[in-house]
Amino acid sequence: MSRPGEVSPGSGPAPAQPRPLFGGCLSCRFVCGAGLLLAAAWLYQGPRNSMKRGIPPSMGTIAQITFALSVGAWGVVILWDPVGKQLPKQP
Repeated sequence: MSRPGEVSPGSGPAPAQPRPLFGGCLSCRFVCGAGLLLAAAWLYQGPRNSMKRGIPPSMGTIAQITFALSVGAWGVVILWDPVGKQLPKQP
């Protein structure tokens, strides 16, 4: 006998599958991913131009380059969309 508040295995609705990132919309992923890649390129250009002029890099410059690389990686992940690609393991 089950207690009140407990759900038996066969009596409830099946758990919902997790929705993919951005709802699986290809154009949304393309726009967001490309936008992040362009933002990363813009963020990266500032410190690169100052280093090309012979100004030695400071900690802020290195932090901005690192941030630009991480934004670019985020854009690649959104374009690639690895969320929801693996099938759940069957018991």
